Amino acid sequence: MNEFLSELVPEEIKKISKKIIHHQRISTDEALVLVHEAEPGLLGMLADKVRQNINNDSLWFIRNFHIEPSNLCIHRCKFCSFRSDVTGSAWELSLAEIREIVDKAGPAEEVHITGGVHPERNFSYYEEMVKLIKSLRPEIHIKAFSAVEIDDMAQNSGLTTIEVLHQLKHAGLDALPGGGAEIFRQDIRRVICPDKTDALGYLRIHSEAHKLGIRSNATMLYGHMESWDDRIDHLNRIRQLQDETGGLQAFIPLKFRNKNNSMANLEELPLVEDLRLFAVSRIFLDNVQHIKAYWPMLGKDATEMLLAFGVDDIDGTINDTTKIYSLAGAEDQNPVMNLNEFISIARRNNRQAIRRNSNYETLETYQ
Repeated sequence: MNEFLSELVPEEIKKISKKIIHHQRISTDEALVLVHEAEPGLLGMLADKVRQNINNDSLWFIRNFHIEPSNLCIHRCKFCSFRSDVTGSAWELSLAEIREIVDKAGPAEEVHITGGVHPERNFSYYEEMVKLIKSLRPEIHIKAFSAVEIDDMAQNSGLTTIEVLHQLKHAGLDALPGGGAEIFRQDIRRVICPDKTDALGYLRIHSEAHKLGIRSNATMLYGHMESWDDRIDHLNRIRQLQDETGGLQAFIPLKFRNKNNSMANLEELPLVEDLRLFAVSRIFLDNVQHIKAYWPMLGKDATEMLLAFGVDDIDGTINDTTKIYSLAGAEDQNPVMNLNEFISIARRNNRQAIRRNSNYETLETYQ
């Protein structure tokens, strides 16, 4: 690494790179210098070094399935391909139907629950859903409801968001997913998701969850109208939240897909920009342990390539239980990844495949 820096890299990039190599935090300005001036190969090398320092050669995955209770939604996000008036078909699962899904689910450590913000369902429906799942499969970790959904539950119930979280935790909620962050810059949110919980609300709800012992992930929707300044600002707010609470388990960049939504006129980013974004995320978020590549959104080939750019987690088996990204034009229209595929990806990239639980505790390792 030092030889590579001395021969090929400009002095400013070299200085920043040495900070990264010595595990020193970089500033937002330094991150922007890397973005605009460092070659993707160097970013990959630096991100991989950070990844090795934090996670060794582990490649994590989980057995999981999704429940998407409804695609009816009060919000009109321009990037959404999931909402019922976009897809032309609506669903709203009853508790009996959710019971059937859970009963039929195979071996799993986690269920991921998120969907549209339903115009009519009240808080008790979601509370009873969590209680039902926990009664049916007490061993399953329930990761459910974006900050946007939590905010809506509070508004409809007359409770505060922290009261909603407290009651859901009592019912059996274990963690929050990271959805709903989109991009934090308010001028962009006014265009792409004007009526959705804002950045301050998202960060506050995650902070409240962490105070209650409910851990969470964080996300960023990238590749639409935002600039690199907006992306780094977003990462900085995530890093600040983690400095304050320590409750984030993983950061998940989510790539904008342009099929079947109001932003279909925008071209999707090329793969090289995905590589750059993931690498910078790994370098900048020095206090978030895991960078996850969500393979149903990226595709399996791109996900594997991202392992050289800071990624240590590629999510889970999924078992064809999510429609959110398939409706937006993702490569895998029926997302399923089996155990042998995970192990093969790890072996091809000299990683140790580890099946984990939701708290990143090792359940099984594979040679």
